[in-house]
Amino acid sequence: MGRYLLTRSLILFASLLAASLVVFLAIEVVPGDPARTMLGMNATPETVAALNAQLGLNMPGWQRYLHWIAGFATGDMGMSYTYRVPVAGLIAERLQLSLPLTAIALVLTTAIALPAGLIAAAGRGRATDTAVMGIAQIGIAVPNFWFAMILVLVLALKLHLFPAGGFPGWSHPAAAFQALVLPAVALALPQGAILARVLRSALIETMGQDYIRTARARGRSRAGALVAHALRNALIPVLTILGMQFAVLLAGAIVIENVFALPGLGRLIFQALSQRDLIVVESAVMLLVVAVIAVSFVTDIAYALVDPRLRRPA
Repeated sequence: MGRYLLTRSLILFASLLAASLVVFLAIEVVPGDPARTMLGMNATPETVAALNAQLGLNMPGWQRYLHWIAGFATGDMGMSYTYRVPVAGLIAERLQLSLPLTAIALVLTTAIALPAGLIAAAGRGRATDTAVMGIAQIGIAVPNFWFAMILVLVLALKLHLFPAGGFPGWSHPAAAFQALVLPAVALALPQGAILARVLRSALIETMGQDYIRTARARGRSRAGALVAHALRNALIPVLTILGMQFAVLLAGAIVIENVFALPGLGRLIFQALSQRDLIVVESAVMLLVVAVIAVSFVTDIAYALVDPRLRRPA
């Protein structure tokens, strides 16, 4: 197990290093001068050059990368060019909205996927299976930002059941939760549809195992064997996908937060990108990358603990 853990740790480190290079290079090639953006088009070249020097933007790219990644690794993400506050504090403040939004969306994803997957697997090849999987396919195909706008038009503007946007803050918990319901539903729909299809496939595969046939021979109904025996074993791949979806939902909130004007991490990234606040964009995007890679790493380790065959060298 020690050797396997060391190997996976080295892969994790290499993945993070490669990802940091990609993030830095991708953002650095975005056109525009941050100093020029901050000072305006009428600023003199001398003023722009002085601000670039103050922000450290006159250094070679490789020096800026090393300075940024070293600070990120120690929790010092630098100062925002636009807001002139520490980037770490700025991101932590926005995560107070994005993390609860992601958690609510994950709960809704599970609430959608479990009954849908069970119904489809129980009625395999029947009308219910076709209907559920057809709806799931639509859920996957429909862009979540389009679905979000439909929710706003129908449930917020027409029926007045939920606010159309904005966030009142956590000092008003009931109003804050209500403001997150529609964004969470918009995030959860495609992920719930994906998870439902995964669960259906896992259940159908598990239902073909010998112990399920034995349970059926002893008088268990198909539905009873599905819930009592197959579901427990089919949850292993489902939990893996669910863990990955947390990171996907956190990253996917970038678009949804802008649709609902929520002051979360996604909206911060969008605003910082438009303002050429590169240090904020790089750090926030890198944080999302770390979340995705870390979840994958934890999943690999958990699998190795459950299944010793994965620890053996190929």
